[in-house]
Amino acid sequence: MIAYYVHHHGSGHRHRAVSIARKLRTPVVGLSSAPEPEGWPGEWVRLPDDADGVDTATADVTAHGTLHWVPLGHQGLRARMAAVSAVLARPDVRALVSDVSVEIALLARLHGVAVVVMAQPGDRLDPAHRLAYDAAERLLAPWPARPQPGWPASWTAKAVHLGAVSRFDDRTAPDPPPGPGRVLALWGTGGTEVGAAEVVAAAEATPGWEWEVAGPPSAEPGPGNLRWRGWLSDPWPALGAAGVVVTHAGQNALAEVAAARRPAVVIPQPRPFGEQRATAAALSRGRLAVVVPAWPAAERWPGLLDRAVRRGGDRWSHWSRGDGAARAAALLDELGGSAR
Repeated sequence: MIAYYVHHHGSGHRHRAVSIARKLRTPVVGLSSAPEPEGWPGEWVRLPDDADGVDTATADVTAHGTLHWVPLGHQGLRARMAAVSAVLARPDVRALVSDVSVEIALLARLHGVAVVVMAQPGDRLDPAHRLAYDAAERLLAPWPARPQPGWPASWTAKAVHLGAVSRFDDRTAPDPPPGPGRVLALWGTGGTEVGAAEVVAAAEATPGWEWEVAGPPSAEPGPGNLRWRGWLSDPWPALGAAGVVVTHAGQNALAEVAAARRPAVVIPQPRPFGEQRATAAALSRGRLAVVVPAWPAAERWPGLLDRAVRRGGDRWSHWSRGDGAARAAALLDELGGSAR
C-alpha cells in the first residue's frame, strides 16, 4: 500500500495526486486536511487542523529553525501526527509520498517507511528541506530535466524528472482556435496579487481581444470584452478556446496550459522559497512562454499578446510529455508492491 500526503493549500497538489493515484496498481490511502477530491481511487483520511489559533509572532512553529511547521504545544498537531502514525503503523504500508510536508516525510521515515518527496522549484537548501530531501528514497521532480542550482549530487542522482503532471494529460490537445482573439486569465486557488482593476485596464487596452477570467469572481465593472467566469471545475474547454493564456507560474496552472499547448504570458507570483520565480526563469530560458516579472502596465498588453501568439504553444511539449503521472505511478508501484 502507498500512503499519499496531499497538502491542503491551493488545488494543485490535489489535482496532481489524483492524476498519479489513478495510475497506480497498488492500493493507496490519501492523507490531508483537505476534503477527499473527486476521483480519488482509494481510502481518504481527513487530518485534523494544525494551524488553528497559532500566533506565529509568539509561537515556536519551526523548532528553532530546523523544521517548517511544528507549533509547540498545539493539540491539533498532536492529533494530526497521531492520525498519520496510525496509517503508517499498518503492516501493508510500504511507502509514503509527501506532496508536500517536511514533517510528514520525516515522520514516515521514523516509522521505517520509505519516503518519496515531490520536489519543488526554488531555493530548497534550508535545513528543513535538506533533511527531508536527504532522507527521501526518491525525489519526484514535476518539471523536465535541468540543472537545479545548489542541489547536491546526491539529490540529482535520486531525482526522477517527470515533466509536468496535469489532470488533462489523457486528453488530446485541441486545435488552435481560428483566430487569436480570446484571452483566458487563469488564476489558482493559491492566491494572486493581481487585482480586478488591473485586469480591467488590460482588457480596455486590448479592444480586439475578448478576455475571460477563471478565478475569484468580481463585481468590478469592466468593458464589454471582459467576462468574469469565476472558478471553473473543468477549465479545459476555456483553455481550448483561448488564443493566449495569461497565468501565474504555479506548477498546476502551467501543467494545464502545457497540456493544451497554448501560447502564454506567465507572471510569477510571490511564493515561499522563490518557487514561482525559479519556474518562470526556466520557462523564459526555454522560450516556452512570454514571461514578465509583474503585472504589466495597460499599454504593454497589445504587444505582449502579439508576442505570445508569435511564439506559439508547440514548445510546451518540452515541459509536458503527457506521461508524468504514469511514470510516477510506476515508480511507486515498484516501491509499494503492485498487487491490489
